[in-house]
Amino acid sequence: MTKFLLAVHVLAAIITIGPVTVAASMFPPAARRALAAPDDPSGLATVRTLHRICRVYAVIAVAVPVFGLATANSLHVLGSAWLLTSIALTALAAAVLGARILPRQASALAALDGPAGTLEPAAVQRIAGQLGMLTGVFNLLWATVTVLMIIRPGSTTGA
Repeated sequence: MTKFLLAVHVLAAIITIGPVTVAASMFPPAARRALAAPDDPSGLATVRTLHRICRVYAVIAVAVPVFGLATANSLHVLGSAWLLTSIALTALAAAVLGARILPRQASALAALDGPAGTLEPAAVQRIAGQLGMLTGVFNLLWATVTVLMIIRPGSTTGA
């Protein structure tokens, strides 16, 4: 059962976290391109699509910690420092995504999609800059969790 849980955990991480990190990273430059070419509907469509990917996959990504905790329980490592650190970093990454990235993406999208003549280019540029930084933090958190999952410092599970 442990191998099954671990396989689902890893597949869920690859299938859900990967698209969010890529789409979130692509959003700021796509928003800037949409701002630079307001008459091109494909720019706004790209921004909408990237935001939708981030929203949908963020919800589906709940499977990652669920199966991760089930795997940790079956391996009897729930009290390990590396796992507790990973759990804290995962919660922090989820908070960055849910409380910072997604709302700012929605604000940028609303500004780009607003009524003609109400677009504030400086606001979109500011939001895109913030999103670039926040996405970098989000991706760094996930990279750290991935490294911890691979090297498991102090683990007694044989790795």
